[in-house]
Formats: sequence, C-alpha cells, structure tokens
Amino acid sequence: MKTFASDSIHSEEIVLGEDGLPVASGGKQQHQHYQPTPAQVLSWLPKNATPEQQDSAIQAHIKPAEITWSQQPDTLHLPGQTAGHSWRDVSMPTYYRESYFTGKPWFHPDLFGGRLGVAGDPVPYSIARDNVITALLLFCFILAAVAYAKSKRFILRQAKDFFRPPHNEKMTAMTETSGELRFQFFLVLQSCLLFALIYFFFVQINVTDTFVIDQYQVIGVFALTNLAYVLVKAALYWLSGWVFFDRRRNDIWMKAFLFLIAMEGVCIFPVVMLQAYFEMPVETTLICTSAVIILFKLLALYKTYIIFFRHSGHSLQIFLYFCTLEILPLTTLLGLLAMIGNCLKVNF
Repeated sequence: MKTFASDSIHSEEIVLGEDGLPVASGGKQQHQHYQPTPAQVLSWLPKNATPEQQDSAIQAHIKPAEITWSQQPDTLHLPGQTAGHSWRDVSMPTYYRESYFTGKPWFHPDLFGGRLGVAGDPVPYSIARDNVITALLLFCFILAAVAYAKSKRFILRQAKDFFRPPHNEKMTAMTETSGELRFQFFLVLQSCLLFALIYFFFVQINVTDTFVIDQYQVIGVFALTNLAYVLVKAALYWLSGWVFFDRRRNDIWMKAFLFLIAMEGVCIFPVVMLQAYFEMPVETTLICTSAVIILFKLLALYKTYIIFFRHSGHSLQIFLYFCTLEILPLTTLLGLLAMIGNCLKVNF
C-alpha cells in the first residue's frame, strides 16, 4: 500500500490500494476526483517492466477526459470579422474567397500563374551535373574496356610493331578481324568526342557559356568537326601514298595512323575525367592535351620516317610531308573550331 499527496488544493493524504486506486480513510475505494499522472503509474511498476506492461498500466489508470473549451471571448480575430467571433467559424468574406475573374470563362485556377519575386541567376552549366554526358562517358569507358579485352592481342601486337622498322623485302600489312577493326574505329570516334569536350571546356571558360543552341548540340558540332578532320586527313594520307609510294607502304601507314588516333583518345580520357569531375583547372587540361598531341605527332613523324623515308635517300622531304599533312590540317582545325565557337555564342 502506497501513500501520495493529493493534487487538489486541499492538502490531504490519499492511500492507494493493491489495485492502484485511492482508498478513503474509511476503507472504500474512491473512483472519482482522482487520476494519477503517468509518472506515478510508471513508478508503481517494477524497474524491469517491459514497454508493453507500462503502456497497459497507463491505459488502465489514465482515462482521457472530456475537453472543455474556454468560453472567454476571442480578442484575436480575422480581418473583416468582429471581435469575439469564434475562430471555429472559418467562413470568410466573399472578397477573400473570390476574385474578379471568378465565374468568368477565362478563370482557370488549376493553371500555374507564375511565381512571385525576382528570378535568380541560373546555375551555370557543368558537365559533372549533366546526366546525359555522364552516361555517355560511362558508356565510352565500358566499351573501351570491352574493346581492349576483345582486341588485347591485336593492340599489343600493334604497339610492339610500331617501333620496329619493317624490312623492304617483307613489308606486309598487319591483318585484323572485322571485330577488331570495328572496336578500333569506335576508339577513333571516342577520340573525336573527347577532344570536342576539351575544346568545349575551353570555350565555356574563356569565350562564353551561353550559346544559340543547346550544349549537347554544341558538343556534337565540335565532335563532328573533329571527325571530319580525321576523315579528311586520312583521305589526304591515302592520296599522297597512292601518288608517291607503293600500296604496301601505304596500307601499313594507314593502319598505323588509325592506331595513333585511337590511342590518342585513350590517353586523353583521364584528362577529360579530371576536368569534368574533379574541377582540374582548364589551363592544366590544355597543357596535358597539348602534351598528348605533341607526343603523338612525334610518333607519327617517326612512323612516317621508318616507313617512307628511311631508305629513300631523301630524308629532308619528311619535314615537307609532315608539315603538309600534320601541322597544316591541325592549324586549320583549330581555326575552324574557333570560327564555329564564335558563330554559336550569344552576342549581347
């Protein structure tokens, strides 16, 4: 049996029976005018009582009482309502519920009518937040990995034979399957796309970030320009080889040229990823890209020398050949890309 002080104004001692209900001084249980608090109910239970037992004890001893609303007048009232008006009456005046256009045929409350305030500055475009370009780069990485897995022997054989000078009497072109050729052509397309993205980074930082067409279309135009550059240069190489050299040498060089373009894209892929997702400075990106381009131009110069000019006795002609078919098309490409970028930007 426990004793508690009453919560009423008059201080008197209340005795609780074994069932937890107050017992009057005469021994009768009082079922009125007393309801323990949850803390008191929980104090009656042992310390190891489970939450279910605690909940049952509270539900057994605490009953919700009827809510008695205050009858005092409300001094805080809605605009247009008289003082003391009940807040439960939510009826509003007509001028709060209707407008000038209510009931007219051009009243469409279901349509969005605009947003109040002043429009903020738009978030600048970023490749890292572009889901389409991210998916495209991920697709390029996966397909390049598949291409390497399927054509690893062919690529390694090309890399070994690239620095090996061929013999004139046994100069034969390297054979490859149609699947290996398709994967290598895909790597060429990937190179065109990656160089387009790098030039887009440069234009976005140093020229403009607003264009007359969508960003995807701008990148697509740059990629198609790079592809046209590769195709035109391949046609010029084939034409010059057909005029000045024999067919075997020309076939060997065309396959070496395709291999160089494909590997150039593979080497430039990490640069694009660092620029797009790790915010590498554009200056560093351009330096790395220039280093890759210069390296592969030197490799092309070496390959043309050992194929065409090593035994010809006219070694100085290689500089004319190299400048005409490598340096001049590259400068033409840069000038064409600059002109396209100026045509696509928004001139205020």
